[in-house]
Amino acid sequence: MLVQRLSRMTDLPEIERLAAASPVGVTALPADVERLANIIEVSEASMAEDVSFSGEERYFFVMEDTQTGRLVGCSSIIASAGFTEPFYTFRNEMFVHASRELGLHNRIHVLSLCHDLTGHSLLAGFYMQPAFQQASWVELNARGRLLFMANHPQRFAESTSVEIVGVSDEQGNAPFWDALGRHFFAVSYSEAEQIGSSRGRSFLAELMPGYPIYVPMLSDAAQEVIGQVHPSAQAMFDVLMREGFETDNYVDIFDGGPVVHARTAELHSARDSQLVEVEVGHPGAVTGNWLVANQRIGDFRAACLDLAWTQNETLVLSRHDADLLQVATGDRLRLVRGA
Repeated sequence: MLVQRLSRMTDLPEIERLAAASPVGVTALPADVERLANIIEVSEASMAEDVSFSGEERYFFVMEDTQTGRLVGCSSIIASAGFTEPFYTFRNEMFVHASRELGLHNRIHVLSLCHDLTGHSLLAGFYMQPAFQQASWVELNARGRLLFMANHPQRFAESTSVEIVGVSDEQGNAPFWDALGRHFFAVSYSEAEQIGSSRGRSFLAELMPGYPIYVPMLSDAAQEVIGQVHPSAQAMFDVLMREGFETDNYVDIFDGGPVVHARTAELHSARDSQLVEVEVGHPGAVTGNWLVANQRIGDFRAACLDLAWTQNETLVLSRHDADLLQVATGDRLRLVRGA
């Protein structure tokens, strides 16, 4: 059984193991124990704050195998992207070039460096160990934090964005970076990602060209991967598409992967989830699979469970499931249909 919860400092050795195992660009976790400790400290401080609007808080979630106590995945929410420095992306645009005299009218695809998504809440740092990439567990890691956002909307922005890792090879080369970024910052894609995860991306972004980039002038290989998803991120990307994120407007400045965005309250897990009262007892026959989360902050728990529940009724939980979610009779849970 897997449960999603917020991290604590005792998780540091396990989180360091996850960071070391995750591929370049797939996770925002630096392979540096001091920076990892700082991320956990910020998350713990964010939990403790009485927040009335989104700011520099960061919430770092882990996926725990309750049978072994090992961590098998992680994800995070940055309450306000670019709170201390701009959050850069490339905006997908079409420029029109026309000549009345020649009777020509051309639409040309361009990429413009922008920080339109600064201030959005940002879902980041998604990683699952390969052995645990089953659909329901990927859903839990990706969507459980959305239930946390739905429970505590004052802590987050009205819009949410997600950077999806783009195409690169096993040697750490990315066609988009090689055609563009490498000319302005003379390092490989893997080195750029490592620098970005340890020191932040904004100073690299500031070296990018400030003028629009005409996509037809890029190499064919670079053009082909704009807006494309790395195979390792496809399952998570599919979950986000089902949540209602929009995918065509922005791409990542490093690898050209999509940067998706949506109104937070319109995401499926927020709009269609429900709060139900709990009774600990003996459940009846299973009626469906549900993603379920308690309403707490520091003691947040989420799981994907087969439940016996019908609309407008009390949710009867077994003692095992109630303990897993740290709830008792009379508490309320937020639930939404699973995969």
